Amino acid sequence: MGLVLLLVLIILVVINLIFPKQTIIHYILYSAAIIFYFFVVRFFRDPIRHVEPDDNLIISGADGKVVVIEDVFEKEYFKDMRKQVSVFMSPLDIHVNWFPVSGKVKYFRHNNGFYFIASKPKSSDENERTTTVTQLKDGTEILFRQIAGTVARRIVCYATDGKEAEQGENLGIIKFGSRFDLFLPLDSKVEVQLGQKVIGCETIMARLK
Repeated sequence: MGLVLLLVLIILVVINLIFPKQTIIHYILYSAAIIFYFFVVRFFRDPIRHVEPDDNLIISGADGKVVVIEDVFEKEYFKDMRKQVSVFMSPLDIHVNWFPVSGKVKYFRHNNGFYFIASKPKSSDENERTTTVTQLKDGTEILFRQIAGTVARRIVCYATDGKEAEQGENLGIIKFGSRFDLFLPLDSKVEVQLGQKVIGCETIMARLK
């Protein structure tokens, strides 16, 4: 954020050096710069949220709105039917992501792809994304994805093969986008509804049987 502020100030200084006489256009540019910087600061905010780990609960890995709850064929890792629950992050939501479960990372991949609107179902398979599979103590495996959207162009993920992760730990951030998918066992009890607003580290997405 410091770099963004510096770039904004440099641009404004250059404009004033070239066009020193203050006009309405200058004031419009000043206002636009303040609004832009406020948006960037708001976008990259990283709140501290405390979690009491529970191996029976799947918590939300992102802030946003639930856009998918359905049984699907997961073809990258499980290659069988799973219950998918997806959260769409609008530009106004926090875009930091958290581990929805505790356990050992058994699989991690960063896949290049397209930049379709992240709320659409095909974005889960065709957009740029990361796929992480975490194994719980009882052997249950949970897959989750960070998915870039139309505006998002970079996904940061701290998951690595073999990492011991804790529920609520910082997973990364999707810069200017967009969606977080969960793939759960079919007998999981989903605790959210379509259209529901959820909060990362706080909202219980599902319970494992």
